[in-house]
Amino acid sequence: MYKTSLVWLRRDLRSLDNPALSKACEISDTVYALYLAAPDTWRQHHMAPIQSDLIRRQLDALRDEFNALNIELLVLNAHDFTGQVETLRHVIQVTSAEAVFANRELEVRESARDNEAQSRIGVPFHLSDDRCVIQPGTLKNGGGQPYKVFTPFSKTWVTELMRLGWDCEPRPHPKVLKPIVPVSLEILTEWPYDTGNSSAWDVGSESVLKALRSFSRERAQLYKKHRDLPAIDGTSKLSAYLAIGALSGRQCVARLVADHGAPDTLNEGARTWLNELIWRDFYQHVMVAWPHVVKGKAFKTNYEAISWHNDPMLFDAWCKGQTGFPIVDAAMRQLNQTGWMHNRLRMIVASFLCKDLLIDWRWGEQYFMSRLIDGDFAANNGGWQWAASTGTDAAPYFRIFNPVTQSQRFDPQGVFIRSYVKELASTDDKRVHLASDGQFYNRAVVDHSEQRKLALATYKTALEAEV
Repeated sequence: MYKTSLVWLRRDLRSLDNPALSKACEISDTVYALYLAAPDTWRQHHMAPIQSDLIRRQLDALRDEFNALNIELLVLNAHDFTGQVETLRHVIQVTSAEAVFANRELEVRESARDNEAQSRIGVPFHLSDDRCVIQPGTLKNGGGQPYKVFTPFSKTWVTELMRLGWDCEPRPHPKVLKPIVPVSLEILTEWPYDTGNSSAWDVGSESVLKALRSFSRERAQLYKKHRDLPAIDGTSKLSAYLAIGALSGRQCVARLVADHGAPDTLNEGARTWLNELIWRDFYQHVMVAWPHVVKGKAFKTNYEAISWHNDPMLFDAWCKGQTGFPIVDAAMRQLNQTGWMHNRLRMIVASFLCKDLLIDWRWGEQYFMSRLIDGDFAANNGGWQWAASTGTDAAPYFRIFNPVTQSQRFDPQGVFIRSYVKELASTDDKRVHLASDGQFYNRAVVDHSEQRKLALATYKTALEAEV
């Protein structure tokens, strides 16, 4: 038992199903919760202001939840990862904490920071596994190696889930006494990072769980049918909560099982959504097994030889949603205006940037992180590398999305396009999908058929040079 402990919150901003919090409460008389803002590091990582705002609001909601548990939530500005370790040491000293509890972070710099903390804070540092439903390093292929391909990974993942179960951590019991905030701590009074408007996402445990229950009960069974149609509300939009840890993957699995049955017997819609949760784990596993992807490298290292054109004017047109391809422009405007983009559209715009404009996927990866409310390094990196054919996808590099046919298939009446590309509000259902000739709005910046040929040649030349 410890008299006083600290729970160091990072991307696990919840009071429910929080392993670090549960363990601290179980074996400590008094518990402080600690959040250390790192705005300098956030800028280096291109955190979106709208995600910053969601974190700020979730911390405000958590303060009330922790108060009910007689836990004081301390929010301090530590500036960067180095500052986090120094500030943590100071908080340990002034609170007389005898131990620190935290949930493990898996990225390279975060892991290095925790290793430094472990060696310098002078008290036990207890790390729990929380980021994934099935932890990295536990799933191996027939050769005893981590999986590089999703489909066999997902089958093994479900088998392991059935063996381990999907129980969530119970709600901690309130502590008898609430700790006192040391006067020497400079508690954060003004949020130290730019904020967008995240008000479309409610915060707090009850609101987040309400959103999860609503999706699971009302829309999960139709997920496979509706998930690719951006004009309807067919996806969960829970990714923002998963990204900051306001919701755990375990909670999602437990809710899905409660509403639809065991993971190996789910209906088609629910199983398709479960696959999305498995994808999140998969990209975390890839990041841990092949950490070079964290360092800006292609998963398939031979694709580093691609000669990207990287035209800044074309990139600017893509960022602003002014390419002249309606579905691409509507998707990018949705991202810029709301901080979120439908998953099918993420694939379309990413393919367009890499294969039509021949712009380095890393440019798009960074831009997405700077705008997305659900920005998560592993998921974002994995998705971009999938689109650029440099990642884990088994399909060859000549998979190139045609933005017009994708638009016709997934937004057949142009409802989504018209909601963001106002210039096409009165355009007929056929023309609304076509690359613009400049008559109604921006002329198309490239010819897709010609760019497809160029992309194929560029990729082929790069791969042949590596042989």
